[in-house]
Amino acid sequence: MSHPFDDSIALEWLGEDRWQGATSEAYWNMVGPFGGTIAALLLRAALDHPAREGQPVALTVNFCATLAKGAFTIAARPARTNRSTQHWTMELVQADGTIAATGTALFGARPETFAHRPATPPIAPPFETLSRFAGGFSGWVERFDMRFAEGGPETAEVPGPARSLLWIVNDPPRPLDFPGLAALCDIFFGRIIHVRRRMVPFGTITMTAYFHATDDDLAAAGAAPVLGLADARIFDRGFHDQSAELWTADGRLLATSHQLVYYRDPQ
Repeated sequence: MSHPFDDSIALEWLGEDRWQGATSEAYWNMVGPFGGTIAALLLRAALDHPAREGQPVALTVNFCATLAKGAFTIAARPARTNRSTQHWTMELVQADGTIAATGTALFGARPETFAHRPATPPIAPPFETLSRFAGGFSGWVERFDMRFAEGGPETAEVPGPARSLLWIVNDPPRPLDFPGLAALCDIFFGRIIHVRRRMVPFGTITMTAYFHATDDDLAAAGAAPVLGLADARIFDRGFHDQSAELWTADGRLLATSHQLVYYRDPQ
């Protein structure tokens, strides 16, 4: 039996740089699919393309419109192939012709070179000692076991911290790969609902993820919980930034991401 996530990002090759897919109820958000599955779909379209060279290094996704239920196509084209990098453009189009998302991806050879890793992982209690977040407000949340060490969503009258630290693991378990890592980069709730401590209409407009792992690193990570750190620096006139890190339990930085989030919260 295939994993629900793999079903949600399944694509059929149509030839001529085009893929066909369909939305999945398993990862449905309030008004459309979980944005992480859209990111994973765009990456997969380039990753599985017969012309792809190298391993994923970066992914940018622009969320242009709500993706309606049903079929869609993705065009993925290599824009430029150099000696050590390959650049891609992707476009997700709904059945009615609406462009729901666009993206770019960068692949690289990832040779053995000088390495220096000054970043240190955040300190969190072990996964097993924390309770699972009981969201209940969106279907895709139930597909992840999220355990907050700090900065969980809560209701209060005063502004809360923008920072959250939590363990994340697929439910049911699934070994980590690049599409799965791309999805995890968008798993963090909009910082606006943490700061306002109530539900606020929001949505990611654009996200860029940088992958600091290789296929071997992801294979070593397996299906174990990943430690996620998310924060924001500014909330102003309808937009806020959002940055995130994803770490293995043994302190390997897998990915970093940056987002711009739209929100509607009049004074």
